[in-house]
Amino acid sequence: MKIAVLGTGTVGQAIAARLVELGHTVTLGTRQVEATLARTGPDGMGNQSFAEWSAAHADLGVETYAVASAGAAVVVNATSGAGSLEALSTAGAENLAGKVVIDISNPLDFSQGFPPSLSVKDTDSLGEQIQRAFPDAKVVKTLNTMTAALMVHPAQLADGDHSVFVSGDDDDAKAIVTDLLHSMGHRDVIDLGDITTARGAEMWLPLWLRVMGALGTPIFNVKIVR
Repeated sequence: MKIAVLGTGTVGQAIAARLVELGHTVTLGTRQVEATLARTGPDGMGNQSFAEWSAAHADLGVETYAVASAGAAVVVNATSGAGSLEALSTAGAENLAGKVVIDISNPLDFSQGFPPSLSVKDTDSLGEQIQRAFPDAKVVKTLNTMTAALMVHPAQLADGDHSVFVSGDDDDAKAIVTDLLHSMGHRDVIDLGDITTARGAEMWLPLWLRVMGALGTPIFNVKIVR
């Protein structure tokens, strides 16, 4: 499957590399290709530069948001929540129309420092905002409730025996996303319902941040016992 992953940060890199491992043809999308490839210093978390990472993943193309999305059957939004709507607008509504758009972003607001608050909550969600902005896309919210390493390799924790959620209005789109999640190793995929249920998944983030602080590691997840 041809997949565009929009966003070249830690999450986008993790998702893109894993999808290539699984046999998909993946293109990373960014605002400015030359500027992105010119990043030669470590990022804010001390990770290797994008230029170094890209050189080690030569099977991944890097294009603008629009070019990457136009050539893909599925588009993954791995941009920061604050910039997601702008990034997807740059990708172009015509390049998202009729396609599954997997939204794994979170509406984190760092304006008051750390830990961040949510810029949207309770009666709305970023997932819903994306669906309203791009009504012809098939938005599915998922994977936003865990750290990037667990998104792509869930078996490293409890042999993968923990839960991941999907929210979206289109059942066929959710089935495609569920198959992708299973291929990554996720064993317990729970369909929460339509895109409004993304509110609950996004509102888990404030608690997730506190749990991370208490445990001193992001390698944890929830398990729905039933």
